[in-house]
Amino acid sequence: MVTVEERYEHLEKTIRGYNISADLGQIRAAYEYARENHGEQMRRDGSPYITHPIQVAQIVAEMRLDSESIIAALLHDCIEDTDSTYEDIAKRFGVTVADIVDGVTKLTRVKYSTMEEEQMENLRKMLFAMSRDIRVILIKIADRLHNMRTMEYQTPAKQKKKSFETMEIYAPIAHRLGLAKIKWELEDLSLKYLDPVAYHDINKKLEADSARHEQFMARIQEEINNRLIELDIPHVTVYGRIKHPYSIYRKMYLQEKTMEELYDLFAFRVLVDTVPDCYNVLGVIHDIYKPILGRFKDYIATPKPNMYQSLHTTVIGEEGIPFEVQIRTYEMHAINEYGIAAHWKYKQGIKKEGNEADYEWIRRLLENQEDADAEDFIHSLKVDMFADEVFVFTPRGDVINLPAGATPIDFAYSIHSAIGNTMVGAKVNGRMVGFDYQLHNGDVVEINTSKAAHGPSRDWMKIAKSSEARSKIRQWFKRERREENIAQGRASFESELKHTGLNMAQITAPDILPSILKRVSFQSLDEMYAAIGYGGLTALKAVNRVRDELLQISRAAAMEKAAREAAERAAQEAKAAQEARQPILPRKVKSEKGIVVEGLSNCLVKFSKCCAPVPGDEIIGFITRGYGVSVHRKDCPNAQPDHHVEANQGRWIKVSWSDDIRDSYTTALEVMCKDRPNLLVDISTAMSTCKVNVNSLSVHTTADGFAIFHLVISVTDSKQLEQVMRKIHQISSVMKVSRPAG
Repeated sequence: MVTVEERYEHLEKTIRGYNISADLGQIRAAYEYARENHGEQMRRDGSPYITHPIQVAQIVAEMRLDSESIIAALLHDCIEDTDSTYEDIAKRFGVTVADIVDGVTKLTRVKYSTMEEEQMENLRKMLFAMSRDIRVILIKIADRLHNMRTMEYQTPAKQKKKSFETMEIYAPIAHRLGLAKIKWELEDLSLKYLDPVAYHDINKKLEADSARHEQFMARIQEEINNRLIELDIPHVTVYGRIKHPYSIYRKMYLQEKTMEELYDLFAFRVLVDTVPDCYNVLGVIHDIYKPILGRFKDYIATPKPNMYQSLHTTVIGEEGIPFEVQIRTYEMHAINEYGIAAHWKYKQGIKKEGNEADYEWIRRLLENQEDADAEDFIHSLKVDMFADEVFVFTPRGDVINLPAGATPIDFAYSIHSAIGNTMVGAKVNGRMVGFDYQLHNGDVVEINTSKAAHGPSRDWMKIAKSSEARSKIRQWFKRERREENIAQGRASFESELKHTGLNMAQITAPDILPSILKRVSFQSLDEMYAAIGYGGLTALKAVNRVRDELLQISRAAAMEKAAREAAERAAQEAKAAQEARQPILPRKVKSEKGIVVEGLSNCLVKFSKCCAPVPGDEIIGFITRGYGVSVHRKDCPNAQPDHHVEANQGRWIKVSWSDDIRDSYTTALEVMCKDRPNLLVDISTAMSTCKVNVNSLSVHTTADGFAIFHLVISVTDSKQLEQVMRKIHQISSVMKVSRPAG
């Protein structure tokens, strides 16, 4: 067993190997501070908790980051998991270190109504911290990498949840930052828990063919090396590798191919000193082997946004086996392996403030999503940050990267807002194209502008792919066309209102209008009309909110009247009993839908859709305006104490399950899976085995191969529901089974 001290000594040895000026005294002090504050805390594998910060610092040291980064890595869990505060760390190790630690710290002390909102706020905070100091995300990714390396000690549910989050968020961020080596490991470790059968099948196949693969790679490596030595190209390194498991899995899944059919199962790297040598080597490779048409990419002339540079070519040797050759300089290789982290060693290109132009995209990403709700933020984040990209050129030869499917509108707004707002036409490769033309890699795009342009069209919102373009279009309409927006918004709203059978007089009544404005979250009707006009809100959504509020208001009077009458009757009975000097006998309480409401009988009862309680759940009631008593699970976010605003304090009421429970109750489940054939059949079989009725079932699939099932089922009680959830969770490819709430 390796002791804690031995782990730390190995960390120091790694630091000395690349940074002779490292502040080892402060690093030792940070280690001792973290060890003291984490105290007797233990990890799930039984090791002292301090081993985790040491291993995170080790990963950071392998990225060759500076002393402050190592110190922050050692302290990264102190604010979250110990009594240590930001002020304590700032006083002892400096404000910069404290800022990095705070940026890494999750928002665990804040409660959110939905998982999406929590994920959004954590991402938003992390991106904001990145925009100030890029080291925040480097440490965060190192933290996630070590957690994934030790995921075997967690529960199956947590393994799947964390692996899904890693695959969906952290691996793409690592890719966006050019951390190729770490990205591969995160993907492979995630696949191990998300689809263990496929993971082990691929590894088993690779192990079975390892001798043949090694023989093939050794021969090709020797052929390339010998030819380059003959041509006297200096300081050449040649080595081969086999594609990592997740990359094989992804290509097999998306392209429906066997492992033998993959073009780039084998890849060889040739490292040289200079860029001219890269192109010389390319010519040599094409001389030795036959190149495959359409399989050459020059990322040296047009680097990826994450700074990746290399020449890629796929060729076929004498045996007819295709393989990829990647040619790059040693400096490019270091940057390709560790992305931005490599700049600390090579060019010191990262300033401590993190305000370098290379990462301006982080701030743009935040600005574009400033007013977005949780769902829009996560969707736009995936489009802007994680989606495939297309690389196009300006007429001067500058490279612009845009989301796949981008149009000239996206290109114009990526250059400048004024270019987009005054655009009247576009040329691609010298030919006029429509605004909805989809750009392709290598296109040369020229935007025609005019001072007499009337500004963007409202239809552009539907055509633009990037959130940056849509955000700037909305801003223009919001700023330049307020009166037009109000007029168009009012017309759309009144037209939609007419379809529902309502009229403006019902909305503008003095006692009604304040409630309506509060429901739609605007200070005045003109503000709401303007938002509809410039595209910030749809007329349908606004009318639905207004209709719901009117229904609640119209039913509120009846409910409040019934409550007053019940209170008056109780007071009269108490008075009569007191006059007769007789005890008040408890009334026999009748249940409604299996629910007993304290102090009320014959009242309308409904089960809240946000959490759908079933017998066995702890429950609480809320007297709604016009809908009777709404029954929530006590763990529902909408029933938490911080949601009990002062105006509603008297409307929460005690409820309980009665003895005359009905045969079945409706509730909802959400199942997150890795998509595969026959998955629906397996879930349906599980439902049948548990003898439950499925009232409705819908499924949403994503482009990256995931599926989210929404089921509405009927169960007798919480025990049967737990049995159903366990049964579904045992199905291969199922990552998470949850009951929606909030």
